[in-house]
Amino acid sequence: MPPVKNRKPKGSFKLFPRGARKSGIDAAASPVVRAKPRRGIYLLPNAFTTAALFCGFYAIVMAMNQEWERSCFAVFMAAVLDSLDGRVARMTNTQSEFGAQYDSLSDMVSFGVAPALIAYEWALKGMGKWGWLAAFVYCAGAALRLARFNTNIAVVDKRYFQGIPSPAAAALVVGFILLMQDLAIAGETVRWFAFTVTLFAGLTMVTNVPFYSFKDVNLKRSVPFVAPLIVVCIYVALVSDPHKVLFGLFVGYALSGYLVLLWRWRNGRPVSLVQMTHDEDTEHDELGG
Repeated sequence: MPPVKNRKPKGSFKLFPRGARKSGIDAAASPVVRAKPRRGIYLLPNAFTTAALFCGFYAIVMAMNQEWERSCFAVFMAAVLDSLDGRVARMTNTQSEFGAQYDSLSDMVSFGVAPALIAYEWALKGMGKWGWLAAFVYCAGAALRLARFNTNIAVVDKRYFQGIPSPAAAALVVGFILLMQDLAIAGETVRWFAFTVTLFAGLTMVTNVPFYSFKDVNLKRSVPFVAPLIVVCIYVALVSDPHKVLFGLFVGYALSGYLVLLWRWRNGRPVSLVQMTHDEDTEHDELGG
């Protein structure tokens, strides 16, 4: 009986085809083809940004429903969340260009559109074109402020903001509304005050007025014993009358920039904080958040 030849099943293949074992090319020396890394976004810091965006949207909805206190507190909550997303990104080393752009878009909704709409619905609506013009000036000022911040981030002294930051401007506007609500004063009776506050906040965002950024404050450094006592006094004042104290703090911060501007002008120092040269003295500040 003739021997039966081993036939390979149809469609089979060899792990090492003929001539592949000794092809003259060392497999170890061959270039390694690596898969391209998948592009993605970081979840943790963007979750804070999304929460801030939700607070801004919620503030708009509550303003349309005439729920002024909820609307204003939503803007304050957005400011708290906005201050956390950047710190979380730096602590977890998850900074990205996507996160920076997403944060700017969220800020535009929470601190640009929402405060303008709240002020308009609360007091400026009955002023005709002057009312919506003041609201638009604020909204446009917030957009210009955010765009300028993104483009001048490498040439501005990190110790100061160029113009009042949008969260502080929003806090000034909604803080005034909360104070009037606490005093049981209707928006129609103080519409011109609301007009002034909204217009002032909107224009201050696009000026070169320097506002201290508190970015060079080192919380790990030891402080005098009187510092905790000051913190306790501030806490007691906030708990005793939060509406008046918060609005007073916002007004003080809004005026502090003009005081710094006046001090710089009187001492012959440059008023504009935009640096046209990149020197070694300010290089360490350019990596600030």
